[in-house]
Amino acid sequence: MSLKVLENIPVNDPLAIPAQKAVIDQVIAENKAVPGATMVILNELQNKIGHISPIMQAYVAQELKVPMGAVHGVVSFYSFFTTQPRGRHTMKFCMGTACYVGGMPQLIEKAKQALGIEMGQTTKDGAITLEICRCVGACSQAPVIVVDEEVSGRVKPNKLPQLIRKCEAQ
Repeated sequence: MSLKVLENIPVNDPLAIPAQKAVIDQVIAENKAVPGATMVILNELQNKIGHISPIMQAYVAQELKVPMGAVHGVVSFYSFFTTQPRGRHTMKFCMGTACYVGGMPQLIEKAKQALGIEMGQTTKDGAITLEICRCVGACSQAPVIVVDEEVSGRVKPNKLPQLIRKCEAQ
């Protein structure tokens, strides 16, 4: 990807939305002189905007006068960065050994079927994003699904629709 992407910014990208661009510019201005500015800025943008689109990455690279690859490398290396908007709720499926053995693959398939999306995708209504995560440290509760920040343990297939309905209702 090159900085040419900044020539055709889609209308739904945060850089094309004046209020969000103001936030982006403010974060960059406040942090560009800080040691490790790239990581600091990307972290703040993830927190305030919710994701870091490829176009935002190009803009940060341009504003910091660093190679695009340096910014993209940080975003693609760290799993907490996302390049697409997430849903209002995030369902994370633990794939640690205990959860995997405890039936997580079946729970994942059931969630994908129930919501009509794949892992890493968000429902059309913007309610739920499905993600896979590594061990959350609740092995004695396996299999574990983390909804937003709430850990649900010993999840059986018949409990999954209840978790989904709770997210959709909020």
